[in-house]
Amino acid sequence: MNKTFLFIAPVLFFIAARAAEPAVQRAEAGRLADGTVIESYTLTNKTGATAKVITFGAILADLRMPGRDGELASVVREFTFTEAAAKRPFLTAGMIVGRVANRIANAKFTLDGTEYKLAANTPPHTLHGGRKGFDHVIWKAAPAESPDGPAVQLTYVSADGEEGFPGNLTLTVTYTLTPANALRIDYVATTDKATPVNFTNHAYFNLANGGDVLDYQLTLFADRYTVFDATLIPTGEIKPVRGTSLDFTTPKALNTYAADLPGQKRYDHNFVVNRNGPGLVRAARVVDPKSGRAMETWTTEPGIQIYTSPLGASTQPNRIGTICLETQHCPDSINHPEFPTTVLRPGETFHSTTEYRFSIAAASAP
Repeated sequence: MNKTFLFIAPVLFFIAARAAEPAVQRAEAGRLADGTVIESYTLTNKTGATAKVITFGAILADLRMPGRDGELASVVREFTFTEAAAKRPFLTAGMIVGRVANRIANAKFTLDGTEYKLAANTPPHTLHGGRKGFDHVIWKAAPAESPDGPAVQLTYVSADGEEGFPGNLTLTVTYTLTPANALRIDYVATTDKATPVNFTNHAYFNLANGGDVLDYQLTLFADRYTVFDATLIPTGEIKPVRGTSLDFTTPKALNTYAADLPGQKRYDHNFVVNRNGPGLVRAARVVDPKSGRAMETWTTEPGIQIYTSPLGASTQPNRIGTICLETQHCPDSINHPEFPTTVLRPGETFHSTTEYRFSIAAASAP
């Protein structure tokens, strides 16, 4: 046997083994006009899947998963930091939404006898935290130790009165990329004054790294939805999805009910997740028949907001479609005591976990 091979082979094995080790890589993603550095943290698991998170908005800037052919491809709308991008009103691609995700009716609420007025950034309501939500702030970040894979922990302290909300709120968000190709997002929050909280991640998913999502198969483990008015504010009524264009309790193509959807033919609906107790439960499953990628959403949250690109016939060439699966409490919960509470009080600790679990779906019969 060649002695040179005997020497080189262990070295090559060592290099390959090192390349497959979980890792967190820090880099500079850009700078603000005042010179503030925006950091990026790229998580790589043992399979080679990667997730990139930046400190501006704690944004999930990229997520790469294997398809049926084994090739890695981005499964979210990527976000590249620029000064122009930082000035946009909503950086919805992958952002952490807070202090309160979704809508608050008429930009106000009453808590413990005090009325709080917020910015009506989608008149007459407040959406996704106000004029400057958690997507437009700089988070402190550092690699985190986790037995479940490479992780990064980001922390932001929202001052009392910020965007009209009471209390100094400390929120820590940890992204973990597991060996089983799941992206886990853990939220932990405390406050020194009673305040509403409702956090989510607003990633736009496209499991094929291009093309439309019309044929994606969606299953929702949610038998009910919150009825809303013309401005997307819940009426307080919760109704069964059966017999409606919201019934995805069995797998259906996303555009199955497109003709029944008003206006732009998109979904922007909150569903009540089926739940028999606390802990993680499966809320949704999405399958792209072309790439073979499947994604399941598991959460401790009571609801999931499904938001899609328009699902009607499109004449746009090379159109890119997307679907968001935002785990959260019901919209406008602070003004609906019949919904699960979103109020966090001093001495309490808010915990929430969502996992996006990726796999390869079995090929359908020809």
